This record gives sequence, structure tokens and C-alpha cells, in this order.
Amino acid sequence: MTRPKDFFESHQPGGSAADSSPFEDSSPSGGGGSGAAADGEGRDPGGLERPEELVVLEPGPTAHELGLELPEDPDEAQALLLRELSEARQEAGEQLEMLQRVAADFDNYRRRVERDQAENVERASQRVIESLLPTLDAFDAATMFEPQTPSEEKTREGMLSTRAQLLETLTREGFQPIPAVGELFDPKVHEAVSGPGDGEGDLFVDAELRRGYLMRGRVIRPSLVTVKHA
Repeated sequence: MTRPKDFFESHQPGGSAADSSPFEDSSPSGGGGSGAAADGEGRDPGGLERPEELVVLEPGPTAHELGLELPEDPDEAQALLLRELSEARQEAGEQLEMLQRVAADFDNYRRRVERDQAENVERASQRVIESLLPTLDAFDAATMFEPQTPSEEKTREGMLSTRAQLLETLTREGFQPIPAVGELFDPKVHEAVSGPGDGEGDLFVDAELRRGYLMRGRVIRPSLVTVKHA
């Protein structure tokens, strides 16, 4: 009687059973099973995903929980659900539109408040600067005289320095003098106290009697000037 081992060895064309076996090693440690083990990693032997990888969907609310009484007829139940869905979508759209209007109104309100606050700060600054205009006029009048002694010259230089520092501080707040002498007469910023003599042509500022000022581009006091023809 021939043994199974002798039978397989006798049917190998030039080698033994150890060299080439009709059955490959399917164990996890064998060379032939390593690729299959790698391909099947994360799955059970049947090729399905492991239970911990499956997504379990939680059951949704029932019709009773939603306050719906579904008819027994499936077609009627479907029609009822579609009608309820349509009404719910319409209501959601109306709520969204209302929220958008509220958001737009709030944005407009915020911008208006910010604008009002900025205008209040600007008006407060303008009131303070307007109260300083007589002081600037006094400096202008005091520095127009010609000093007669070294002491008067030092006094005049001190007043000029103080006036320059004050103007520099006010300039940072948007304050600036209105150009006058030699400029084309502009009734928006110049106030003529005497008319020109005989002549034709454009009117120019001949002399400045009181200096005018702008605050952030707005006239807070026009210049008092005399005018003449070009």
C-alpha cells in the first residue's frame, strides 16, 4: 500500500515535496498567507467591516412625538408628510427672512451709533477749538507790532514760539488756517468787508483782517478780507 507522502513525492518532476508542494502554507506566519493577512487587516474573516467600524444610526422621532396622526393608507400618509414638510419649509424660510431683516436693521443701527459717536466727538473738539480762537487772534495781534528793544524782540519770539506750538497741537486734530492773501476770492471761505474798486476780472484777496480756520475740511470761521480785481 502506497503512503500519501510517497505518492506526492513520486509525482514531483525533479524535486521533493519540500521544494514544491501542491498546498501552500496558509498559516498567518507562512509566506503565502502574509499578503492575504495584510489585505484583510481591519476586517473579519468573511470580508466584512468589524462591528466597531459600523455607523449606527439613531432612530428618529416618531409621528406621535411630532404631533402627527398618520392615516393607515400609505398614500394618504405620504401626502400628509409631504404637506407638513412643505409647510415647515415655508415657515423656516419666513423665519430666516425675518432674522435677516433683524440682522440688517441691527447693522444699520450699529453704523448709525458709531457715526453719531464720531460726530459727537468731533463737535466736542470743535467747541474746544472755537473757544481758543480769541487766544489765537490775540497772538496774531501781539506779534504784528515791530519790536523796538531787545527785550521786546525776545518777548515777540516767545509769543511766536507759543503760537506755533498751539497751532501744531490743533493741526493734529484737523485744524488749519484758511489761505487768504493773494488767493482767488472764494465766498465759501472768505468774507469780504469791502468791495473792489473799479476794474474787471477775477477778484483776489488783497488783505486779511482776521484769520479764518477750517476743522477737518469744514469752515468754523471764515476769513475777513478785502478784495481787489486782478
